[in-house]
Amino acid sequence: MTKDQDRASRGQSDTNAQIITTDGGRMDKPAHLLNAISEIQQFYVIESKGQNIPAEFLTLDRTLDFFKIGIKSGFHEGFALILLFPVFHFYLFPFVFHRLDSFSHLLFGSIPYLVLFINTAMCSYISRYYVGNITRKAINSLLLGRAMSLLLKAFLLYVVYLVLYRLGTPENVWRLTVHFGSMAGQIYYGFLQIKPHLLPVATKSSLLMVTAAIFPYGSVYLLDLWHRYRIKRNAKIISA
Repeated sequence: MTKDQDRASRGQSDTNAQIITTDGGRMDKPAHLLNAISEIQQFYVIESKGQNIPAEFLTLDRTLDFFKIGIKSGFHEGFALILLFPVFHFYLFPFVFHRLDSFSHLLFGSIPYLVLFINTAMCSYISRYYVGNITRKAINSLLLGRAMSLLLKAFLLYVVYLVLYRLGTPENVWRLTVHFGSMAGQIYYGFLQIKPHLLPVATKSSLLMVTAAIFPYGSVYLLDLWHRYRIKRNAKIISA
């Protein structure tokens, strides 16, 4: 074996092999959720090879980057939901799609939550990489930022629609709609028609955001318990 071949073979298994650095000056910061997950995958490749990397290797600045990505992801998901679901639930379903069958209603009703479902699935997917110091630290920072953002959005969403429901008395609605001229009557009766659906829809949307915030944490925790159980079981088999 030549020196170059020997050096290459040792580089793959040696703990002194090159490590992907988290130094912001030499590595671009993750711009979005997919970038952050890809970087976590790189950390997993390093630590799954048995390299014991201290948690401090992932600097405070880098940890905050993952936290910010989580907040940004939760903000975009909540913002898309807040924009889309009033259009579907308070306009399209009661006035345009009111004759849809149950399957079509479910299909169209899931559109406002599509981004929420996709990002939740992506965050749950990285639970399989929850090993090692820096990988755990990065995943915890990412999920914590996303969870905080979604929980805040869920709370604000419910409060806004609760206030709207409480203030939406016929007298108050008429005082507001009378300024729309010939459209006053249509807007007035339209609001009274959708008012009974305000709190149920707000409750459902808030619960979905809370679930989307908690579910990735649950998948990480359960998969980590499963990995620990397998390690203990294998250790008992070997010792026996």
